[in-house]
Amino acid sequence: MGVNVSVVAVDAGNSKTDVALVGADGTVLSRARGGGFQPPVVGVEAALDELGATLDRAVAALPGPLDSAGHLSACLANADLPVEEAELTAALEARAWASTVEVRNDTFAVLRAGVDEPRGVAVVCGAGINCVGMTPDGRTARFPAIGRISGDWGGGGGLAEEALWCAARAEDGRGGPTELVRTLPGHFGLPSMYALIEALHRGAIAPTRRHELTPVLFATAAAGDPVAAALVERQAQEVATMAAVALARLDLLEEDAPVLLGGSVLAARHPQLDERIGALLADRAPKAAVRVVLEPPVLGAALLGLDRTGAAPQVHRRLRAQYG
Repeated sequence: MGVNVSVVAVDAGNSKTDVALVGADGTVLSRARGGGFQPPVVGVEAALDELGATLDRAVAALPGPLDSAGHLSACLANADLPVEEAELTAALEARAWASTVEVRNDTFAVLRAGVDEPRGVAVVCGAGINCVGMTPDGRTARFPAIGRISGDWGGGGGLAEEALWCAARAEDGRGGPTELVRTLPGHFGLPSMYALIEALHRGAIAPTRRHELTPVLFATAAAGDPVAAALVERQAQEVATMAAVALARLDLLEEDAPVLLGGSVLAARHPQLDERIGALLADRAPKAAVRVVLEPPVLGAALLGLDRTGAAPQVHRRLRAQYG
């Protein structure tokens, strides 16, 4: 007897992809994990091939042969603009992996995973920074979130770059003093910022290792360095500003509404950053309920799929219970 899958849930980030196949009653029938989803790097079709391989593993783990797949709810990294969501929707429809398809930016998965109804705002601060909001009537708030050209600042990559900039200038005299001149190269066992700059420029240290400097920045700030502390303060300001603007766009600024924080930088729970975000939002959005999302984003993708199919509340509850 074949297996009917109601929702194919996909949370595809830059570094990993999670797939969950969900039955009509909210039961998770199978799961699989694969590599990252990076159409800008490998092209759309190659990225979908990788996603298809992960989906195949999930199908192979079903308790029987797949009979039908109803709705594909795909929350994807690099789907930053509505036009990109539309293009990826068309590409997924062409693969015919499910009867219907909806593509959203992966930040929506973080938001939906953390709320019992599609209402609130999420700020994700990982390698970069992004913010989205949604309400049950279908309204959304979002930002392009494609870097400095769209007004973004921060995230792990941005913080590391700013820390390097400040430390380089401090060492050669163009900037004020900061302990970052010692803590950043010291993390890699190097004696100076010049040595670190050379190692990064010439590839002795892989570019992907720059993200290791973000925790060093927070530790340096916690030790009392004013330059590092100023960068932490600016990151808190950016998170609070994005959240407050999204709440205002959705007319939620004066209502009790969740503000969910996700991504590696915020999930690390750096005390200075946490405290400043809380204080800033208490001033700008005093009714906001702020918390860090611990639920996996693939749960959010699955819940968005159940929203789309009109599943009953008990189905949503059964699904959520399986993710603890």
